[in-house]
Amino acid sequence: MYQLTRRYLLSTMVIALKNSDGLFGKLIAGNQSDSLLDIRRKTLEFIESMRISGDGYGRYKYAAGCAKPTLYSSTYAAMTRHLYRDITHLPMRQKNEWVEYLQAHQDNDGLFRDPLIFDQGWYKGDPDWCGRKHLSCHVVTALTCLGAVAKKPMQFLEPFLKPGGLVKWLESRDWDKQPDFVGNEVLNVGTLLQYARDFQKNEQCKPVVRELLDWMAHHHMNAQTGLWGKLNVNEPRELSRAVMGGYHFWLLYFYDRIPIPHPQRALDMCLKTQNKMGGFGQGVHGGNPLLSSACEDIDSIDPMARLLQLGDYRKKEVQDSLARGLAQVLSNQNKDGGFWFLKDKGFSYGHEMLSSNENQGSMFPTWFRTLTMAYLGKAIPKSIVGTFDWQFCNCPGIQFWMT
Repeated sequence: MYQLTRRYLLSTMVIALKNSDGLFGKLIAGNQSDSLLDIRRKTLEFIESMRISGDGYGRYKYAAGCAKPTLYSSTYAAMTRHLYRDITHLPMRQKNEWVEYLQAHQDNDGLFRDPLIFDQGWYKGDPDWCGRKHLSCHVVTALTCLGAVAKKPMQFLEPFLKPGGLVKWLESRDWDKQPDFVGNEVLNVGTLLQYARDFQKNEQCKPVVRELLDWMAHHHMNAQTGLWGKLNVNEPRELSRAVMGGYHFWLLYFYDRIPIPHPQRALDMCLKTQNKMGGFGQGVHGGNPLLSSACEDIDSIDPMARLLQLGDYRKKEVQDSLARGLAQVLSNQNKDGGFWFLKDKGFSYGHEMLSSNENQGSMFPTWFRTLTMAYLGKAIPKSIVGTFDWQFCNCPGIQFWMT
């Protein structure tokens, strides 16, 4: 387990105080408005430094220590630049080259594949939680950011569209012990069902999406917590894992504008994941219960920001919690302009070409933490991240906002 030092605690507190105007770190705009412009500039400079030229526009590597471009990194670049409205004025030639690069990786079954990384690391065997389905959810969002639609139909969905096919698959998941992994699995399938329905006009997906959302509301769901599975929510790390699973399930409801099951209980649970330093980590990634990862932070912040728009339940507590979380998120920008997954820690996203060391920012957390700031901007509009007109992507998955 990582050891907390007095220097680390003090430095984190100083960061929070520098970005706050009161006890709960409200980060009010005004004289600090230039701070986000500086963050934006540094972030976009980092992303540009990851771009590899020579074979057409849109190729990006993951971190400074990586030698080759990866499809994941290209999607992170597109999604982050879109959030910051940095694609709007991109020359059409470059935009078309970027789209062509993404489209060239689609298999005949509709899923996307990066031959450099698949069949190795996490991706060996194409698991549902992080394989081609996961990558494909990123690619379709990146294509939407670039104004394009995946060319080939999602034929891999056919088993889910047959009577009983979806429920059979759902019942085979490890809901009780691994709701966090199941969250990824279900979000990947659900997102691509919604995408095929809305962007590729596959009418067969409509009743299947409804079946998915209805089934989840009545199976493996704890009405007392608003969470799925049988993890012990009185144990901080297990609570965090349960909320991480919930985050993925809730996105499918939010995208279809369907109320999530037991929203007040779900909000209670999200609030409980916040640690003493302001982040939402409980040691799920890395072991340090006060060092929040990019995943842990957004997995609590996203649902809290969305639920804040839908009612007044614990509104002041949620706003104060998110303001303290913002200070912690901002502290994760590295000197190179990119962001850490875990502050001052190296991280591998399952492959050597998706890895960074403790001195480097990298593409995945740069996108995920930028997206977290965008949601915080919607939730606390008077903060420095609320001063920017973030550009969301009206596509199923992770990067949409409720309108």
